[in-house]
Amino acid sequence: MFDTVAPRYDFLNRVLSARRDVGWRRRAVALARLGPGESALDLGVGTGDLAFELLAASDPTARVVGIDVSSAMLEAVRRRAHAAGVGDRFEAHLADAQALTFPDASFDRVTAGFAVRNFGDLDAGLAEMRRVLKPAGRAVVLELSTPPNPLLRGVFRLYFHRLAPRLAALLGGDAEAYRYLPRSVAGFPGAEALAGRMRDAGFARVRFERMAGGIAAIHVGEP
Repeated sequence: MFDTVAPRYDFLNRVLSARRDVGWRRRAVALARLGPGESALDLGVGTGDLAFELLAASDPTARVVGIDVSSAMLEAVRRRAHAAGVGDRFEAHLADAQALTFPDASFDRVTAGFAVRNFGDLDAGLAEMRRVLKPAGRAVVLELSTPPNPLLRGVFRLYFHRLAPRLAALLGGDAEAYRYLPRSVAGFPGAEALAGRMRDAGFARVRFERMAGGIAAIHVGEP
């Protein structure tokens, strides 16, 4: 599915979120910014929006490693890295976030932008994030969520379940992929529950910020 949506992924994300995803991502980058010589692992790197913004906002000696299970997404992100001239600071690999091959305590940051709700085993993925973090590291997770306000929740569900798939199809996207989107959000833990799952995975000092009334949330956890 992600191979199919890769060519129009960025465009449709901007349209369907009315560009709100740009501001959410900037806030996540501010929380994940890297210092001199530090490195980050970006899970579900996709076409690289979060990874490249993190590189741009961080020290010029910082590096980002991106992983994804979609070969088409990886092809797109490698082309983008080459065009941006950041090949010496960025690398991308085909890998499963639930079974990382990196040693313990490998990265100063672990980030994920709209990726963790796609984990087949959320707890395994969170445990792997915690395992590869250095002792003074930080995980930053940006993800869609369910608004706690009943009125906003109703509007959100109407848009995501009915309007977004039709709009995606009209704009040349894969309607079935965007029918998956609301299902993945509906089955995903709310902000408080995700914070609890992060604590269960071994994270400390877990906190979260709701964005746009709870349509999205940014969670931060430390070892």
